[in-house]
Amino acid sequence: MNPNQPTKRTHQPKGRLGRTLLSIVITAVIGFLYFYVSLPALNFQASEFYGFLCFLCIVYFISIFLLSGGNPDNVVRTPKEKAREWMRFVKSRCLPVGILFVAIILVALVGELISLPIFRAGSYRDLLTVENGNFTEDITQISFDKIPTLDRDSAEYLGDRQMGTLSDMVSQFEYSNDSTQINYQGRPVRVAPIDYADLIKWFTNRGEGLPAYVLVDMVTQEATVVRLSEGMKYSFSEPLNRNIMRHLRFQYPTYMFDTPQFEIDEEGQPWWIAPRVVKTIGLFGGRDIQGAVLVNAITGESTYYDIADVPSWVDNVYTPSLIMEQYDYHGTLVNGFLNSILGQRDVTVTTDGYNYIALNDDVYVYTGVTSANADQSNLGFLLSNQRTKETKFYAAPGATENAAMGSAQGEVQDLGYTATFPLLLNIAGEPTYFIPLKDATNLVKSYAMVNVAQYQVVTVASTVSQCEQEYIRQLSDKGITETEELPQTEASGTVAEIRTAVLEGNTYYFIRLEGENVFYSISAAQNREVVTLNVGDRVTVEHAVAQEGSTSSILDGYSLTVDGRAPQSGASHASQQSLPESQPDAA
Repeated sequence: MNPNQPTKRTHQPKGRLGRTLLSIVITAVIGFLYFYVSLPALNFQASEFYGFLCFLCIVYFISIFLLSGGNPDNVVRTPKEKAREWMRFVKSRCLPVGILFVAIILVALVGELISLPIFRAGSYRDLLTVENGNFTEDITQISFDKIPTLDRDSAEYLGDRQMGTLSDMVSQFEYSNDSTQINYQGRPVRVAPIDYADLIKWFTNRGEGLPAYVLVDMVTQEATVVRLSEGMKYSFSEPLNRNIMRHLRFQYPTYMFDTPQFEIDEEGQPWWIAPRVVKTIGLFGGRDIQGAVLVNAITGESTYYDIADVPSWVDNVYTPSLIMEQYDYHGTLVNGFLNSILGQRDVTVTTDGYNYIALNDDVYVYTGVTSANADQSNLGFLLSNQRTKETKFYAAPGATENAAMGSAQGEVQDLGYTATFPLLLNIAGEPTYFIPLKDATNLVKSYAMVNVAQYQVVTVASTVSQCEQEYIRQLSDKGITETEELPQTEASGTVAEIRTAVLEGNTYYFIRLEGENVFYSISAAQNREVVTLNVGDRVTVEHAVAQEGSTSSILDGYSLTVDGRAPQSGASHASQQSLPESQPDAA
């Protein structure tokens, strides 16, 4: 056999046209599979779109090369001859695709360059409009029945534990661990869908869909599995066309989306809220939200709303990460790009973490603002509406959230409790960190309040109301607030009922007076005389005024008088709590 004679190839398309057409078909098939899995937006402002185009070009290059047998003309040549032959091969068969490949890379590089903050500092600074707010006027005192006492981890722990109580679901479904905080019927809650336990469970249950979602009340810490009359067909746990991201991409192929959030409307119907992302600076910069697509989780029906038209029950359009990103641009570029690196005059950034506050039937994201040096003090904090992006800055110099968490943990270091990220409250007109304290099992055991301006003012108690009242007393004792800010009243009458309970190692007596439906909670540790009470004794309990609208508040009192005897020294922990007549003896 002549070594220079070309080896005969078999099973190859005849001619250049056949190989080119087959390469195009292969590229289209592989490209569709890639699109189906990765779901890039077909949008010139989406960086993943350029990656998708480059991928198609590379697949075409490889296909045409392999279909040519790795040798354009199947002839053995020297290295120089091979190089020249490959150049001719590329020019003749791949030139249009090669030009497209180079053009894609150049457009992406130029687009990235013109989108950099160094050239567009003013545009990045103006992504977020920040107004100055008045804390005491804007942030009213929240009643006890609206203060969230859980963080996300604790809420999801309770939600997961609740799934274990449902014998008919636990083998087929599992908690998704992807909850969203919303304002539902005036209360702060977290909602999360359930997922198929595995691929087999999906296959056997996909016809009916996901039959329930989990709702956790952030105040009462009660977790509930809400069953649906018709199952949810669209979710992240669907592997094929009903996957919520794939469903959105096929309906809106050019839209860029932020991660869809699970919510329920005021009637309890499940929805996916998919914020539509746009780039407002250059080609790739200035990420913002233009609107949102609402997808019915049961039927898959979807509707797009511009940002001004999003229904008021929707709480999650602007994510906390986006708001914090935009404020960081606003705070760092306030005096130009060079100042953000060199002089850093007036440069501020958000702190590491955020939480949520429910105000006026909307959910606001809260985060602190500190200097560029990231020291242990805050300059103030932000509140931003997650539906409208209305953002206000409140000047409140004081400790950072981490410093306040450390101060609260120091009060219970013997118990080993850990502090959750604080929630900012208005207590007696003072910006105050409210910090639930958790044990090793993620259950909330007690609560702390830390003054923002003076974080050595710390109060820890087993209930929210006790914590608040003791904190208010500390503010008064230290001269931070006036004594008249502590409203009080008294109740007199004949003891009709007495119950006892041991809470956090302390004995409490719950006393109901004749003709009343409320119980006054008195700590035996701080008022020993309560131990001698009997049904029929006449007493006078001086206590804090219950907040309007509160149905189960526990408020610290100031003194207890029995049969006209003088009150003991020291404040008694009397409180007012609404309890039903049928309440069992163990309070």
